[in-house]
This record gives sequence, structure tokens and C-alpha cells, in this order.
Amino acid sequence: MVKMHREHKENLYVFSVKPQYTLWLIKHSKMVKRVLVSSEASALIAELKGRFGDLMFHQSGGCCDGSSPMCFEKGEFKLGGSDVKLGEIDGCEFWMSKDQFEYWQHTQLTVTVTKGRGSSFSLEIPTGYRFLIQSRLFTDAELPDLEPVTFIED
Repeated sequence: MVKMHREHKENLYVFSVKPQYTLWLIKHSKMVKRVLVSSEASALIAELKGRFGDLMFHQSGGCCDGSSPMCFEKGEFKLGGSDVKLGEIDGCEFWMSKDQFEYWQHTQLTVTVTKGRGSSFSLEIPTGYRFLIQSRLFTDAELPDLEPVTFIED
């Protein structure tokens, strides 16, 4: 089974299929982001970064609050071969389980916030707000220009 690894270097993406084969692709100037962030969520992320340092997000496929984006200190959530990096929001990696990605791969996600306390381990819970996902389907015109995803090699 071929595993892909993506690195960002200046304006190029490097895809390594095997160590001996490397394909350089010029980054398209109008890549469509898979994950966006609202201004309200950006403000909360900035507040949390001030308290906790570098952060990461993970969108699982669980029920209830498990289907909300969860915010952790970077490295506090164990990632593995079952996770996909969709992109970054405000300098924070945004991950999703591969199973969940199969359902959401045709949608653009926007991380926003709403008042209320969720019942998860996400860092924003004590603030009285919680992160929430809004989504929309990508248009046919956007599909060829989607930002690439990253998979972790185990």
C-alpha cells in the first residue's frame, strides 16, 4: 500500500511516494482551503494560545460533542495512521479521522463558536463558548484546486 507524505517548502509541495521517488508540484496560486475559521473563532483561538501555547484541532466522528471540533495543546492528542490533516487555521493544525474524512471530503468546513459549554475535553469549554463546525459542499469548479491533505505514516 502506498502512503503519501506532504511537506510544504516555500511555494512548492513535495509528495514522497517512496524515498527514491519524489514528485515536485508547483503550488497553485488559488488553492481552495478545506478548513476556514470565523473571526469569532480566531479571537477565541488567540485567547487560548495566550494561555496554552501552540494548539491543534481534531474533528472526530463521535456522537454528541464528539462530533464537534476539539481543541488541544499541540501534541496532547495522539495522532496516527487513522488521521488526516485537512489544513491549518490560525497556525493550528486541523485533523480528522480518515473514516470521518470519507464523509466530509467534499465539504469546506468553517470553525466558528457558539455560546454554551460542551461536555468534552476541548480547551475552550471553561470559557463558556464551544467550537462548532459549519459546512458547505465544494463546487465542481473548486474540486480540482483543493488544498492537499496529509496522512501520517505509521
